[in-house]
Amino acid sequence: MSKLKERTSVELQAIEAKKAAKQLSLASTEEKNKALNLLADTLELQHQEILQANKKDLKEGRAKGFSDSLMDRLALSKERIFDFAEGLRQVAKLEDPTGITESSWTLDNGLAVSKITVPLGVIGMIYEARPNVTVDAAGLALKSGNAIILKGGSSAIHSNKALVKTMHTALDKTKIPKEAIQFIDRTDREATQQLFTMNDYIDVLIPRGGASLIQSVVKNATVPVLETGVGNCHIYIDSDADVKKALPILVNAKTDRPAVCNAVETVIIHKDWLTKHKDALVKTLNEHSVTIHADERAIATIPNAVLAGENDWANEYLSLAIAMKVVDHLDEAISHIEKYGTKHSEAIITENEQAAERFMKIVDAAALYHNASTRFTDGSALGFGAEIGISTQKLHARGPMGLPALTTVKFLIKGNGQIR
Repeated sequence: MSKLKERTSVELQAIEAKKAAKQLSLASTEEKNKALNLLADTLELQHQEILQANKKDLKEGRAKGFSDSLMDRLALSKERIFDFAEGLRQVAKLEDPTGITESSWTLDNGLAVSKITVPLGVIGMIYEARPNVTVDAAGLALKSGNAIILKGGSSAIHSNKALVKTMHTALDKTKIPKEAIQFIDRTDREATQQLFTMNDYIDVLIPRGGASLIQSVVKNATVPVLETGVGNCHIYIDSDADVKKALPILVNAKTDRPAVCNAVETVIIHKDWLTKHKDALVKTLNEHSVTIHADERAIATIPNAVLAGENDWANEYLSLAIAMKVVDHLDEAISHIEKYGTKHSEAIITENEQAAERFMKIVDAAALYHNASTRFTDGSALGFGAEIGISTQKLHARGPMGLPALTTVKFLIKGNGQIR
């Protein structure tokens, strides 16, 4: 009986979200922007309560032996919370993605046809230990006129509950129904699995987290899925790369936040560049405490490197470790990326424009960089205000998914008695 009640409680939340989505779709841009700015203000005002809740998650995480990378994703600070708030303010400043006429035309029979953007409806968001997703996803959903059902991981349960409580407090002072932001505070898998098949209430599921979570949703959901991807990202340092660009880019991409999906995991180096700049490369990586897992060619010249195995090429480290491969030419680097890349973010460092152009044309990924860090594959960094995830698929949305990715279209046809 208790399980039946629990299942019913999740379903009731989905029903509430669907009702709220209808109300939210009628809200004006001004009303939505006012709500977003109030959300931001309230997060800042109540940041101490949120940090107290986060301390509980961190304490439980340490007791469970969470890795440093997981603890980093989980940890909040006053600065991070204020960053969440600023992201909401940026979203408020962006153009409303709904109600836009993408095209219009008149048929020979006099029918006037318009194609306009509209909200998706209800979004189900399933994610792991990143409390920032709770705020980013809610803010983007609100601005795009969508209700959202949030199902975070158990590791951040206290932080997420505090964040949602804060946002509900803010929405109570606006015309936006607080039911538009639903949070499932159960930590069992059954609650997550229920969302997979709620086609009557949920219009799209977005999983965000590790490969196992994403694949579980993709394989088991009957609700349409907007698939986000893991980030096994590469930087290729070409023979014509400027060492003054290459090393800072590599350091930033690996060490700025090694636990995030746009951090670089493998550096591929042209043999001639390595010969010239080996000492500077090793010195730089050692200064930043980066462990090197190298192929046999690199092992011979890189002190203290460990021999890389198949897993080193295929998996994310999410830590201060990097795989290193030496190649004879650009196409060898491209072949390696094609085999092991996850179509997230890939970069080439070179002063050779032809090499850069070939790399950018051939490599299949959501984001490609020439002489820049992969860390820019982020909704905020690319001017979207925030992101709900980074799509590595090709249908509907690809790359950092901001407001436009959370809309669909409808056709409005106006006639004067026409029949077919």
